[in-house]
Amino acid sequence: MFVQNTTKNNTMNKLTDFLDATAVCDYGFLKTEDGPNGLNYAISVVVPLSDAIVDEITDSPTFSYFHHYRTVNSYIDSVLLQTGIVLQQAGYKYMPVAASQSQPENGIRTHRGLYSHKKAAVIAGLGTVGRNSLFLHHTHGPRVRLGTVFTDFPLASSAHEIIAPNVCLNCGICVNACPANAITGRVWAPGIDRELMFDADACNRHMRTKYMHIGRGSVCGICISVCPAVR
Repeated sequence: MFVQNTTKNNTMNKLTDFLDATAVCDYGFLKTEDGPNGLNYAISVVVPLSDAIVDEITDSPTFSYFHHYRTVNSYIDSVLLQTGIVLQQAGYKYMPVAASQSQPENGIRTHRGLYSHKKAAVIAGLGTVGRNSLFLHHTHGPRVRLGTVFTDFPLASSAHEIIAPNVCLNCGICVNACPANAITGRVWAPGIDRELMFDADACNRHMRTKYMHIGRGSVCGICISVCPAVR
């Protein structure tokens, strides 16, 4: 038992040392019952977006934002891969969830990834979800990108409370600002269907119609830019 505990502690130290040395602004650990391939422990990482770039967004995305969005996603994917390698070298399995990759179901576009980064981040105690259906980090609000890597390494949850308090109960700025009318204004609660809060198809159609000249219609960012949930 002592040897097992020592090995586990060494792995945990290597893991946290690596994550602390990255540009990740926050990370947390969680256990869930619906992880992919039976891997029910996970690490959620948070990388902040550039305030200067997000502040440029007014009534449409900018070329700077599109490039920044892709660059941050690529960095997150790299961090997740390296985190997984640390785990695998210690004898554990890992499966990273791409920072931005939707997976169709039965050939139908879903705008959903392998696992919800927002769900993982909330369970890990890193923040909550706003009316805009965006993850709201404790410090950076919606101005972040998320990543998740699943593993069979037994991690203790980092959450101090089951669910973080909602921080935008009386705010509807994002609802009025959304040019696609994709945000319904419903208040988030654990287990709520995304469709009740956010119409992903309407958002995608608007981007494909209006912003094909900027990042081939794959980004917008207006709801992020106008959200006041930044400390």
